[in-house]
Amino acid sequence: MVNSPDSQSLEHALREKARELGFAAFGIAPAEDNPEQARRLQEWLAAGYHGTMGWMEDRADVRQGPNAMWPEAKSVIALGMSYAPDVDPLALEGDAERARISVYAQGRDYHDTLKKAAKALARWLVEREPGTQLKVFVDTAPVMEKPLGEAAGLGWQGKHTNLVSREYGSWLFLGAIYTTLALKPDAPHSDRCGSCRDCQDACPTDAFPAPYRLDARRCISYLTIEHKGPIPDEFREAIGNRIYGCDDCLAVCPWNKFAQSAARHRAFAPQEDLVAPRLDALLTLDDAAFRAKFSGSPIKRIGRNRFVRNCLTAAGNSGNRGLEPIVRTLTRDPDDVVAEAARWALSRLSEGP
Repeated sequence: MVNSPDSQSLEHALREKARELGFAAFGIAPAEDNPEQARRLQEWLAAGYHGTMGWMEDRADVRQGPNAMWPEAKSVIALGMSYAPDVDPLALEGDAERARISVYAQGRDYHDTLKKAAKALARWLVEREPGTQLKVFVDTAPVMEKPLGEAAGLGWQGKHTNLVSREYGSWLFLGAIYTTLALKPDAPHSDRCGSCRDCQDACPTDAFPAPYRLDARRCISYLTIEHKGPIPDEFREAIGNRIYGCDDCLAVCPWNKFAQSAARHRAFAPQEDLVAPRLDALLTLDDAAFRAKFSGSPIKRIGRNRFVRNCLTAAGNSGNRGLEPIVRTLTRDPDDVVAEAARWALSRLSEGP
């Protein structure tokens, strides 16, 4: 392990450069495989908790740690950008006219911003240390960013399975740089959840079979983003007015009281029309309008049909009979999933007072 004055100077300069590029959180971990992580992943997959996310299973063998993917790696630079919200993400709960979009999707697509900054940091490192080899990852490979963030001291994996930071709460986008440089690691972060179970109790669909374990098949983020078919009946009412993702388990975490929106990267400032969007406007989107509205947004990935399906679920839960004409029109939508969701929503609205 490099631990000379020159190395310490490099690590300090690396940290400062990361801050300059907009990374709120920075840490270094050894590029070692984690047998405990591998065991927990195999148990999670065996239980079927990954649902239809087949990529989690396809390359499970290299998810046990950095060296499983790249044996030459010696260090991992773990990075985090803050997207802390200005307002309470739960404020729109039960609103009959407005929809709820997860905080992370209210701004620009984090993949682009995070990868651009990580690549800039990587170029700086190669210029500083010629001959250095490295690989940059932002959701582009079977990399377990959250355990790596914990190992690098950024925070710890909370009972909701997401990384929690003492400084930035639950609001961090994560990336990683693997490198052949042997850098001095930071101390891993210890678990600070204690006896708290706020995140477990807040989940509308009981997606946590146990602390630190998530059944994605029951998770609203999975159901509204990854799940492609009709939303199972048992979860529709619990989804409420959430149309893209869910922040409930993150938002209630007590550690968020230390998270300041001033630390948020400017690219993740919310678009005004996505903070509290009107359901009636979203329900009328055709494919072209959807693509135009969500250009540069992570929401674009799920496509118009899945998005309108989600909006129809929210409409059916709204009790807002003013939405009936739009919903009725969508019962004739060419997409079978959209049409089915519209029929469900119309039947719910017809039951209203």
